[in-house]
Amino acid sequence: MRRTVAVLMGGWSPEREVSLVSGRACAEGLREGGHNVVEYDVKRDLRALIDFLRPAGGGGPDVVFNALHGRYGEDGCIQGVLEIMAVPYTHSGVLASAIAMDKPMARHAFTSLGLRVAEGKVIERQVLAAGDPMQRPYVVKPLDQGSSVGVHIVREGDNLAAVEAAEAAFGERVLIEKFVPGRELTVAVMGDRAVAVTELRPRTRFYDYEAKYTDGITEHLVPAPIPPEVYDLAKEWALTAHQALGCSGLTRTDLRWDDSQPGTSGLVVLELNTQPGMTPLSLAPEQAKWAGISWSDLMTWMVDHARHPS
Repeated sequence: MRRTVAVLMGGWSPEREVSLVSGRACAEGLREGGHNVVEYDVKRDLRALIDFLRPAGGGGPDVVFNALHGRYGEDGCIQGVLEIMAVPYTHSGVLASAIAMDKPMARHAFTSLGLRVAEGKVIERQVLAAGDPMQRPYVVKPLDQGSSVGVHIVREGDNLAAVEAAEAAFGERVLIEKFVPGRELTVAVMGDRAVAVTELRPRTRFYDYEAKYTDGITEHLVPAPIPPEVYDLAKEWALTAHQALGCSGLTRTDLRWDDSQPGTSGLVVLELNTQPGMTPLSLAPEQAKWAGISWSDLMTWMVDHARHPS
């Protein structure tokens, strides 16, 4: 079914450039699928966005493909606007998006489901400059950013004052978590199906922003070469998190597995991404391709499974 699809991209978060790359790639895939596509670079102009979505003379897109990343694009804000405008849109709704983007709240949700998370807590940012809040190594994260923006692993010899200063752009509080050694895993979920498990082997110190978006820095192994019981549990937890948070469409859950621990005891959930990256290096499309779903078919599946506000 041919549709007029508006691809929302850009925005003003630190992930703007990634969003533009995602949006352009998605627009091309939608055109390959036979859809009429309009690309829209979202600015801080709500009136302009409303006029674009619902022009005074009628018309407007049949569905929005949300390719925004970061705050305001994947935290429930743009979803709320689309709900009010009664415009169908891809990915998850307001509540699921807000919970998943708020890392401390997502941790509470995961533990209530019986999923393991890394030991952690929220602290005032200035506390970092005064001394270690837990034994090194540990991870410092902004509360509500994606794509590993602002994430630091504090190891022996690292300067805490420098980490605290780097976090200043993201607010007065940060999440700290015990660093989980071992292997980086991720699982894409499409609707009611966990697609696969990918192991990520970055050539940098960890899977940071650069490792995610620079070609050749990270090796992607799909399916992940891990024991079947770990593989199956990772998929089970990703699907459980997706369904319990009320997600829809495509999501991706990131995990760590400490392979020095027996069985599945070293597996923990890090976060769930309601707007997984859709760049040429992105993991969810790579898993879909491995499962036999082409780029254009994935784009069409996503608009077919768009949310329809009442």
